[in-house]
Amino acid sequence: MTITDLQPSAIWNYFYQITQIPRPSKKEKKILAYLLDFARQHNLEAKQDKAGNIVITKPATPGKENIPTVILQSHVDMVCEKNSDVTHDFDNDPIETIIDGDWIKANGTTLGADNGIGVAAQLALLAADNISHGRIEALFTVDEETGLTGANSLDKNLLTGNILINLDTEEEGEIYIGCAGGKGTKAYFHYKEKDAPNKYFWFRIKVKGLRGGHSGSDIDKKLANANKILTRFLYSITRKKYGMVLSEIGGGNLHNAIPREAHALLGVKDKYKEDIRVKLNTFLAQVQEEYKHTDPGLDIQLESVQIPSKVINKKITERLISALYACPHGVIGMSYDIPGLVETSTNLASVKMVDHHQIEVGSSQRSSVESQKEYVVNMVSSVFELAGAKVTHNDGYPGWQPNPDSNILKHAQKEYEALFGKKPKIKAIHAGLECGLFLEKYPNLDMISIGPDMTDVHSPDEQMKISSVGKFWDFLVKILENMPEEKENM
Repeated sequence: MTITDLQPSAIWNYFYQITQIPRPSKKEKKILAYLLDFARQHNLEAKQDKAGNIVITKPATPGKENIPTVILQSHVDMVCEKNSDVTHDFDNDPIETIIDGDWIKANGTTLGADNGIGVAAQLALLAADNISHGRIEALFTVDEETGLTGANSLDKNLLTGNILINLDTEEEGEIYIGCAGGKGTKAYFHYKEKDAPNKYFWFRIKVKGLRGGHSGSDIDKKLANANKILTRFLYSITRKKYGMVLSEIGGGNLHNAIPREAHALLGVKDKYKEDIRVKLNTFLAQVQEEYKHTDPGLDIQLESVQIPSKVINKKITERLISALYACPHGVIGMSYDIPGLVETSTNLASVKMVDHHQIEVGSSQRSSVESQKEYVVNMVSSVFELAGAKVTHNDGYPGWQPNPDSNILKHAQKEYEALFGKKPKIKAIHAGLECGLFLEKYPNLDMISIGPDMTDVHSPDEQMKISSVGKFWDFLVKILENMPEEKENM
């Protein structure tokens, strides 16, 4: 069985087509060209703003002209993560999908169901000739995953509707009405190079086998962070007798993903070669015990290497490792307003050696309370500033304040209960949705967010539950088919 054999065929056929189109963040030209061509083929009006966002408009079906316009929205880019042993070019290669029981996943890479399934649902509705609905504005935004730049730069004149359904959440049977705001923090360590010392044992350490996950929705699952695990071991030998020197370090990639892998190339005095092996084995056993429930695949590998040409000077090595050790990661506080919701968190996302003898440390902070967001941003900043690093921030993005009295929420609740015989859960999410930015441009928007079941998004373990896609599709169709007229109270 392949994707195109699945039901409902309309949404699955479009999802398959989307998996064949490379669409990394900031490199969405191919998927945008596909969308514009789709509009031409279906004789639908399409507009594109300067940021690249596209809106495709479909008129109301006969008899539904008095139904209010509904904006359906998803983002076209995807997180591009792969296992280290997988060869895949995200700029050119299609996603290879695998059906495993009631789940669909990719072969060693992210699946791109976040948010490809939302795009597929929009296209299936735009192409349908057997679904009644009011006027639809299908909004496709760019670069959601690496900066929300599409939503942030959305043209204020692109949309006319006041009802928006975001299709970018990951739990069927749950309607989201709020999200956290976020901000990114980067720290830069400038180092000098020294000649690598002789009579040293040189080796590479690799932290592997972690699940990773979304730095918002998965931050409370006690998942291991590869950068933190690597740093714990390096810290234990930095100021000890071993004379440790560091030549390379790296881990993680994306600000919104919990890092799954990290590595370092380092050396210790020859006479401590076996001591290091024993110490690493002991440490590995300890962290495997700590994370046996959440990351059972955790592994740390050591392999000997040739002497490198250069190493990082000792002062910066010590400051870097101490700062990474001290940098907070994980949940900072839980919400008192919504039980079970993470209010504030931070993710130590990446460590990269970049140009001009610099090491860049990337992190992201989130909170549904603006003052707490700034508090944790400053907390992380102060750690790196004390270590002598240069710290920068991006502009961040606002949260989406929940509105329990939303008319579209009440309508969606009613339709879900009628369709499935049970009430949906009403939630807010500790992740960044574009809805908060939409409200800044269109303050009269009434919004909800829905989607099918997905797990481990932003990692190569990303998968989507096949049966939930049908329920998501049926729910969305019923919302549109039964939308009350403008004069009625939803």
